[in-house]
Amino acid sequence: MIQLPWLGPNPSLFPPLEEALSDPEGLLAAGGDLTPSRLVNAYTQGIFPWYEDDQPILWWSPNPRTVVTPDAVHVSRSLRKQLNKNVFSVTCDSCFERVIDACAEPRSEQGGTWITEEMRSAYIELHRLGIAHSVEVFYQDQLVGGLYGVSLGKVFFGESMFSRMSNASKVAFATLGHNLALWGFELIDCQVHSNHLTSLGASNMQREEFAERLTELIGSNSASNWPRHAQLVSA
Repeated sequence: MIQLPWLGPNPSLFPPLEEALSDPEGLLAAGGDLTPSRLVNAYTQGIFPWYEDDQPILWWSPNPRTVVTPDAVHVSRSLRKQLNKNVFSVTCDSCFERVIDACAEPRSEQGGTWITEEMRSAYIELHRLGIAHSVEVFYQDQLVGGLYGVSLGKVFFGESMFSRMSNASKVAFATLGHNLALWGFELIDCQVHSNHLTSLGASNMQREEFAERLTELIGSNSASNWPRHAQLVSA
C-alpha cells in the first residue's frame, strides 16, 4: 500500500518535489483542502490537485513536465486558414463557469470526470479573485470550445480544455498563446504529455528546471501579468 504524506493545516507546506512517486508518476501528497491560499502555494511550487470523487485530494508534480512558451505555440497551416477566416469569435473571462462545466462533461475515452464539484467550486472562487481565467470560443453565438487555467506571475497553468466543434480547442489555445506573449508571459504549463498538446508545440521539461523557472517567473507576491479587463487580440 502506498504511504503518502498527509497535508496539515498550513497551506504553504508541501513535501519536497523530489519525494514524488514514480508510480504513479508525480503523486506527491494527499489531504489538505482547496482554499485559494493552498492552491496558489501549490501552483507556485509546481504542484497541482487531481483526484476523483471517491478519493482524498491528491497532489501531483510529474517529471518531466509538459510546457510550451507562448511564442512557440504551433499554428498549423490549416488552423491558420481557419483563424484567418474568422469563423470563430474568441473571448476571455466571459463565462468561466460554462467553460469549466463543459470541461467537466464526461468524454468517450474517460469513464467520468476529475473535475469534482469541490474542484469546480474552488476554481470558480479563484476566478472571482482574478487568479483563474478562461478563454471561450463561439460559433454563431454557441459556445463550442474553450479552456481555463491559473495565472501567476508570468506563468499560465493550463487546467483543461474542451471542443464541441473541430479545431475549437486549438483556436482557444492559439489565441491564448498569442495574447500571453503580448502580455509578457514566458511559460504555459500543460502538466502532462498528450499528442494533442505536442501538436500545439508543447515539449517536456525536467521537474527541477520547471521549479526553478517558476521561482524566476512568479516571484514572491504571485501578481499576475494577466491584464485587468483583458481583451484578446486575434492570433
